[in-house]
Amino acid sequence: MATFVLVPGAWLGAWAWEDTARVLREHGHTALPLTLTGLAERAAEGGPDTDLDTHIADITGFVEGNDLTGVTLVAHSYGAAPVTGAAGRLGERLERVVYVDSAPFPEGMRMLDLMPPEAVAELERHVAAEGDGWRVPMPPLEALAETNDLDGLDDELLGELRGRATPHPFGTHTQALTGPVEPGPDVDRVLVACHEFQGLLDSGMPMLAHLNSAPWRRFDLPTGHWPMLSTPDALADVLHKAAS
Repeated sequence: MATFVLVPGAWLGAWAWEDTARVLREHGHTALPLTLTGLAERAAEGGPDTDLDTHIADITGFVEGNDLTGVTLVAHSYGAAPVTGAAGRLGERLERVVYVDSAPFPEGMRMLDLMPPEAVAELERHVAAEGDGWRVPMPPLEALAETNDLDGLDDELLGELRGRATPHPFGTHTQALTGPVEPGPDVDRVLVACHEFQGLLDSGMPMLAHLNSAPWRRFDLPTGHWPMLSTPDALADVLHKAAS
C-alpha cells in the first residue's frame, strides 16, 4: 500500500482532499492531505514573504518531519510548482509523483510565466487593490465558468469552493522555481488529466509532448479542474490504480 501526500492547488487547503483521502484509506493506503502556508487553517501564517520556497519547504518538512518513505506525492494545479521542487529534494523517500490536471515545472519558470502579459498586469492590479499587495483573491466563479474548469460541480460544491477558498500568497507566483527539480530515475511518474488538460496534451503542444510517452503514465478523468471535489471517488480509484 502507498503513502499519499496530497498537495492542493491555489486557494485550497487539506479540506479539498477529504473525500478522496477517505476512499484511498478504504483501499488500504495512507492518505495525508497537506495545507500549505498562508492557506485555509494556516492562513494566518502567511505574509508578504511567503513564496514558492516556503511551500517547497512545507512539503519536504512534512515528509521528513514525519519520517515518511515510499511516498506518492500528489500535486493538484498550482501544487505542481512546489511539488516539482520537493520531488527534486526528497531523494529515496519518494516513490512516485502524480500531477493532477497539472504538469511538472521546468527550473527557472514562474507561475506568472504561464500567463500572457496583459493577464499578469491585470492580476497585479487585482492583488494591489484587493489582496493587500501580497495575496491573490480567488476569481469569481463566473469567470471560471467560461471554460470547462467547473464541470461536475453542482451548486452545493460551488458554494463550498467559494466559501472555503482563501486568498493565495502572490509570492508563490512571482518567484521562479530553483533546482534541483528532477526526481530520481526510478521514481514513477503519473499524470491525471481532466477535460481542459486532456485537450492540451492531445494538441501536440511542444512543451507538453514528452508527457505522452514513457516514463510518464496517463489517466484521464471526464470532469473539470477540481476532481477532488467533483469526482473524489473516481480520483481516488485512479490514484489507487496508479499505485498498484
